[in-house]
Amino acid sequence: MSGLFFLLPPKILTLDEVRLKKKIFIVIFGTDTRAGKTFDVILLWMIILSVTAVILESVSTMRLAYHNFFMTTEWIFTLIFSLEYLLRIYSSPNPIKYITSFYGVIDLLAILPTYLGLFFDQYTFLLTIRALRLLRMFRVLKLARYVKEAAILARALQLSKHKIIVFFGAVLTLVLILGSLLYLIEGEENGFTSIPQSVYWAIVTITTVGYGDIAPATVLGKILASVAMLTGYSIIAVPTGIISVELGKAVKAERKYKIKVCKTCGHDSHDPDARFCKLCGSKL
Repeated sequence: MSGLFFLLPPKILTLDEVRLKKKIFIVIFGTDTRAGKTFDVILLWMIILSVTAVILESVSTMRLAYHNFFMTTEWIFTLIFSLEYLLRIYSSPNPIKYITSFYGVIDLLAILPTYLGLFFDQYTFLLTIRALRLLRMFRVLKLARYVKEAAILARALQLSKHKIIVFFGAVLTLVLILGSLLYLIEGEENGFTSIPQSVYWAIVTITTVGYGDIAPATVLGKILASVAMLTGYSIIAVPTGIISVELGKAVKAERKYKIKVCKTCGHDSHDPDARFCKLCGSKL
C-alpha cells in the first residue's frame, strides 16, 4: 500500500482553495497591502513580547511569583506562532523551499523549544531565538536597500571563508606555541597549571582582552607576554583586511551584474532577467 501512495496523482485544488491560499499568502508574505503590513507589525510586537516574557522568566524571583502567568503566556505565543508557521507552509508556492530557507528554519526554531520543554528542562529559555525573527522588520519597513547591503555583506563573508579558516588555523597554532612556552617558563607555581590553562592565557592576551586572572611572574615570561600583546594588535587587522577586500569585490559584482534581492523574503540568488522571486514568487 505504501508503494501505491507515490502512484496517486497530486491533489487538484478547487478554485475556492486557490483563492484562500492566495489571500493567506498576501497577508502573511506580502507587505504591499494594508492587511499584510498590519499582520507583520502585529507579529513583530508579539515576537518582542514573547522574548521579553522569556527573559523575565529567567529571573528567579519573578519566575517564582508569576510562574503560572509565564507558562500560560508562553503556550499562547507558541500556539499562535505554530499556526502562523503552518499557514506559511500551506500558502507558500513552494513549501519545501520555505521550510529549508533561513526564515523557515528560524520560524521552526522559534516554536520547537516549547514542545521540547515537555520532555526536557530548561529548553524553553532557547525561545529567545525568536528575537532573530525581528529580522523581518527589514521587509516590513520596506528597507530594501538594507536587505541588499546585507546580502552583499553575506556574499563577502562567504568569499572570505577559506582565507579566514587558514588565518584561524595560523592563530590557533600560534596560541598553542605561546601557551606551551609559558607553561615551560612559568610552571605551576605561577598559575600556569597545564598547557590548556596556558593556551587560555595566550588567547586572552593575543586578543587584547586581558582578564588578569593569571599573569607571568618571571622576566622571560613577561618578555614573551609583551611579544604576544604586540602580535595581537597586528593580528586583529588581518581578518578586517580580508573581508574588506572581498566586500569591495562583492560591491563591484553587484553593480556589474545588478544582483536582485527579493523585498519579501530577502532571497538574492536570482537570474539577471528574473522578474519574480524563485523562492516566494513575489515581484522583484
